[in-house]
Amino acid sequence: IMKLIIFLFFISFISSEILSANQTKIKNVLFLISDDLKASVLGCYGNKVCKTTNIDKLASQSMIFERAYCQGTSCNPSRTSLMHSLYKGSSEMNLGKLFRQNSYYSARVGKIYHMRVPGDIIDGTDGLDIPSTWTEKFNSRGLEAHTPGDYACLNLNIFTKELEGRQSTRMPHRMFVTVSYDGDGSDQPDHKTATKIVELMREHKDEPFFLAAGFVRPHYPMVQPKQYFDQYPHNEIKLPDHIPNDLKDIPKLGLARTRSATNKIGEFPENQKRMWSAYYASTQFMDEQVGRILDELDNLGLRESTAIVFTSDHGYHLGEHTFWQKSNLHEEVIRVPLMISVPGMKPGRSRSVVELVDLMPTLSEICGFDIPKKIHGKSLVPILKDSSKTVKDGALSFDNNGISYRIPDWSYIKYKDGKEEFYNMIKDPNQFNNLVYLKDPLTMNKLSEIRILFEKRLKKFGLKLRK
Repeated sequence: IMKLIIFLFFISFISSEILSANQTKIKNVLFLISDDLKASVLGCYGNKVCKTTNIDKLASQSMIFERAYCQGTSCNPSRTSLMHSLYKGSSEMNLGKLFRQNSYYSARVGKIYHMRVPGDIIDGTDGLDIPSTWTEKFNSRGLEAHTPGDYACLNLNIFTKELEGRQSTRMPHRMFVTVSYDGDGSDQPDHKTATKIVELMREHKDEPFFLAAGFVRPHYPMVQPKQYFDQYPHNEIKLPDHIPNDLKDIPKLGLARTRSATNKIGEFPENQKRMWSAYYASTQFMDEQVGRILDELDNLGLRESTAIVFTSDHGYHLGEHTFWQKSNLHEEVIRVPLMISVPGMKPGRSRSVVELVDLMPTLSEICGFDIPKKIHGKSLVPILKDSSKTVKDGALSFDNNGISYRIPDWSYIKYKDGKEEFYNMIKDPNQFNNLVYLKDPLTMNKLSEIRILFEKRLKKFGLKLRK
């Protein structure tokens, strides 16, 4: 009798384990990516101003990677890199194609590979999309800067309701454009993206799917209904801290092309605050579209079979160091939000350094695929299982002028002319003090150690700093 009881208990235990495994089997992947979204603007990354309720809720159900870094510092190189799991360039295999080869329905809505914003959004064109990635693809059009409403070109200090003369596609001041208008937002590309993703989830809920939602906000032009702007009065915005002679120890190649000293935005401090207000408003509007998708995922009963990734292609400068926009190797640009929610895996926060190239091998392992060969990323599943784990020593980021090597407590940048930047990210997280010029022995020893690690990392992947 005792043997029978033990046998029945064993069978019950095994059956329970099998049932639990079946319940947490990952059948679907929802990939959500924002555009030009800096990690530091989200509530789950410590921001106290911007209202990102839905992303923060997702974060509470995810592993949040506090030290996630992009490999390209502008849209095209970053998106190409993460979709192919290569530091630079592309290959025959891409993330969506991997799912297609494993019998998943694969679709994108909006911007996944590079699109010109606003150009391709206005035209409804594909940009640099790669057809092999998708079973189907859908573009989300919008009027962008031509949306009727209160238009501003903040670096030129222009405010008007007129539709004529607005800065738009390929125009030099389009980066500082905002439009506030009366409406519910349903005419905006990100709203259309969320609506289509909801439709596709309903249509394909009974088959494995990989759905990629590419939001274009908060990328310029920052266009959204007036009620979002109203929540961030510009006169209540606090601008980033500055210190005297901040740029003196940054090499010439490390200076952002657009700076307060080289662009008229520097002449209008109130408009700098308006840029922040518009960025917050744009981020909140995008966040609400994320919420619409996640709510429908729950309504369809798909949450327990769906892994969710939320990230951005790169960060953004809004006056830090007097820098504006992207395409440089400082923390506000290279650090991105990254959260991964996997049913059956506990949420948490990880301080491990990770890269966007890690997404392909991570999703491969989560879904039970063979991890593609000849990629540069590493699976983050060990960290998803235990937030204290690490899978790599540091992260590489690239722009036209140099390469950044970010390890847990230090940031090292080397430029093609041989000049360097070196920061203690624990003592100096805002990167005000370039330690290359500090000649104390301990600092120099650490710098020498990191230079060696940096060169080894480049050699491992056959990479060179272009002269």
